[in-house]
Amino acid sequence: RESFGWTRGEYWFPDVRSLPGAIVMLSAVLYPYVYLAARAAFVEQSVCVLEASRTLGMNPWRSFFRVALPLARPSVAAGLLLVVMETIAEFGAVDYCAVDTFATGIYRTWMAHGSITGAAQLSSCLLMIILAVVVLEKFLRRRARHYQMTYRYRELPTWHLRGWSCSLAIFVCSMPILVGFILPATLFAYKAWQFGDPQSSELLKLGTHTFSLAVVASLLAVALALIIAYGKRLRSTPVMNLSAIVAGLGYAVPGGVIAIGILIPLVWFDQQLADFLQSLFRRPIPLLLSGTVVAMIFGYQVRFMAVALNVTDSGLARIRPSLDDAARTLGASGARTLMRVHLPLIYGSLLAAVLLVFVDVAKELPATLILRPFDFDTLAVRVYQLASQERLAEASTGALAIILVGLIPVILISRGIHRSRPGSSFGALDNSI
Repeated sequence: RESFGWTRGEYWFPDVRSLPGAIVMLSAVLYPYVYLAARAAFVEQSVCVLEASRTLGMNPWRSFFRVALPLARPSVAAGLLLVVMETIAEFGAVDYCAVDTFATGIYRTWMAHGSITGAAQLSSCLLMIILAVVVLEKFLRRRARHYQMTYRYRELPTWHLRGWSCSLAIFVCSMPILVGFILPATLFAYKAWQFGDPQSSELLKLGTHTFSLAVVASLLAVALALIIAYGKRLRSTPVMNLSAIVAGLGYAVPGGVIAIGILIPLVWFDQQLADFLQSLFRRPIPLLLSGTVVAMIFGYQVRFMAVALNVTDSGLARIRPSLDDAARTLGASGARTLMRVHLPLIYGSLLAAVLLVFVDVAKELPATLILRPFDFDTLAVRVYQLASQERLAEASTGALAIILVGLIPVILISRGIHRSRPGSSFGALDNSI
């Protein structure tokens, strides 16, 4: 417009602030949920299964669609389910694009109309929708199982593309990275260089807070998800299955609603505990949990348990039950079987779960704003404070810092996922048990 001297109405450009614009924006941001889960599944597959399909006359494409993709279905479905829940609970992007969703309706009902009851009713409807999606995915899978047929691992074959197929593959694989990372990061770097945050000296402390919270929350979430998923594997009762589904529903609820839902019972418990300790020690006792980092970590577990649980559960779903039976015949307990057999096999899936939860916690805003202690900000809070004051150029420094905080674990964990093929684990399986 500036280059050609155009004014409003003299040119046409797609309306970004629209439903298609929101779809493109969220697709560019959320595709790593499916990518990381699917990549971990493909890396853990056996090349012997693919070679068996080739001996039956399948070409590489047909072998992919008939063998490799069905084996990876639990992980792909888990990633898709996370995308669905994240999209339904998304507020900032859809609000900016002027798209009315449940998340924007809950926020307006709560903040603009002051009706907590109405917001709770909308949140309940949102939970019912997510529950229906989860049940539908389980129903479509039904009794289908996606186990590995063999555990003799070798390196996956490499197919060298040439000509137009090579160019098309490079273009398709580069577009998500270009739109979802390179262009935004370049823009943030330019804005930060030209303007910058006037309090950039505080970014190191904010980055330390963000990184510490993300590490603790992601490791704890994966540990709890492993316990839930493995307990469901050992005793797959309707109660266990329903408990696992309920534990993962928090991801579809906006962070602010979860924070309020946590804060109310937490404050009540804190008051009861403070009264008890005061009567015991005869001195005033402050609240111990409300407004502390512990409350933040607890809120992150409720919010992001579905991320860790879906990826971990899909990893365990690919392990044949015969391995559990073999471990028991060798005298291994359930805990020892988990440590010696299952963990090496789902190592890539666990790393993917840690990475996804880490990134989610690093950029979480609503729950952090409500549950954080006084004078304990994160990078996301700093960016929100500047953006709410229309200081977008200055907010670019904090946004770039969030990218840098998440980039290091992304690189390290991605390398770990690539190296997680457990070929060496099977040769010593009997000795390990």
